[in-house]
Amino acid sequence: MVFGDTAPIEKPLDLTGSWVGFFSLGVVVVAYVAAMLEDVTYIRKSKPMLLGASLIWSAILLVYRLQGDTTLAVAAFRSNLESYVELLFFIMVSMTYLNVMESMKVFDALRIRLVSLNFGYRALFWITGLLVFFISSMVNGLTSGLLMGAVVVAVGRDSPKFVSLACLNLVIACNAGGSFSPLGGISTLFVWQGGVLPFTEFFKLFLPCLVNFLVPAAIISFAVPKGRPEIMMESVDLPRGTKRIMFLFGLTIFLAIIFDMVLKLPPAAGMLAGFSLLELFDYYLMKTPGRDPDRLHLLPEGPSFKPKTSSRDQERLESYAIFDKAGHLDWDTLLFFYGAMVAIGGLGFIGYLDAISSWLYGQHSATLANVLIGLSSAFIDNGTLMFAVLTMHPPLGKGEWLLLTLTLGVGGSLLAIGSAPGIGLLGLTKGRYSFLSHMRWTPAILLGYAAAVAVHFLVNSGSF
Repeated sequence: MVFGDTAPIEKPLDLTGSWVGFFSLGVVVVAYVAAMLEDVTYIRKSKPMLLGASLIWSAILLVYRLQGDTTLAVAAFRSNLESYVELLFFIMVSMTYLNVMESMKVFDALRIRLVSLNFGYRALFWITGLLVFFISSMVNGLTSGLLMGAVVVAVGRDSPKFVSLACLNLVIACNAGGSFSPLGGISTLFVWQGGVLPFTEFFKLFLPCLVNFLVPAAIISFAVPKGRPEIMMESVDLPRGTKRIMFLFGLTIFLAIIFDMVLKLPPAAGMLAGFSLLELFDYYLMKTPGRDPDRLHLLPEGPSFKPKTSSRDQERLESYAIFDKAGHLDWDTLLFFYGAMVAIGGLGFIGYLDAISSWLYGQHSATLANVLIGLSSAFIDNGTLMFAVLTMHPPLGKGEWLLLTLTLGVGGSLLAIGSAPGIGLLGLTKGRYSFLSHMRWTPAILLGYAAAVAVHFLVNSGSF
């Protein structure tokens, strides 16, 4: 075959019935099964997904190469890669700020403050749930869930039942709180960065999400044990600059919104602008007199490390502390999302997602399709599902996109493995919160799911 004599391919080839299609489906299934068995095989979930994505696109490019023109396939891959890079930079900046604040003991101070108020277990159940509901609207669910989960474990060290129920409540609150803000989760971030819904439109889901949290929480609260935790006399000193870094984090989120709404740039561009402010403020703390000794906790640790505060090398180490925090992200999860997005994008380019969209949205009402997709997020990551739906390009109105955002966000609460906060808390609590303890309350969570959908139709009827 002479490649130069072949006409360019103007639209994607339908490969759903070819060996490439069947091969790609098999690869995705194997990769997801391997990722789900991470705790059994001890193979990090990113490894099979990265390999699977590479195999799928290698097979696609091979077919297009044999057809004589790879331009369309390469452009499709680049589009998937661009979507991921925007997501990566957004999360990288957010997580770096959180890592810095954790190093500065902000969350330790929150835990100590809650214990010192001498609340009972039931009051703490509601306080931690409501706090994480609002925190997760600004911080990704895994981070907010783990941070508040550490508080719950510390407070309830003498009450395993409280830890189990409070962690269950945190999972529900994280997923609900992350669904009414484009900053709260991967799926909402996809919808916002994809230009499907403007920033302010997401807040129409506040009331449905609040109902989704309150209904199961009210039912579960009756099972929370009475009594109160023992007060421990403990204090923490916040290092110099802590409050200003917290302010810079809020400013960075504001910049992401302004870059999107006013400048029409990707929100990630605003986050990176905010990241530069964090770097410059870190440099300011290093150079100004009166540095707090606690700043040394941002430096490399170990018996072989001997700081020399007067040397130029020491100054360089301190100025690179922010990059050190950026390096301590959950790269396994981030790379898993890369593999999942690229693999799903490959299936879409082959033609499978168009076929699914035709069946799901063509033969069923959009409302039923969105509710079913939301329920499936109890088994499949909601970020992956949202990216798949966005790739399908279904003809949905604003109200239906809001419904899909709601159901995908809160549907993951039905099972412990249905969302990142649930999986994270399973590992954090060491058995006190488990898959079975969560599943016992699935009927109550399902009731909250149905109530949220009903409230959405009631309060946002004008969007349909």
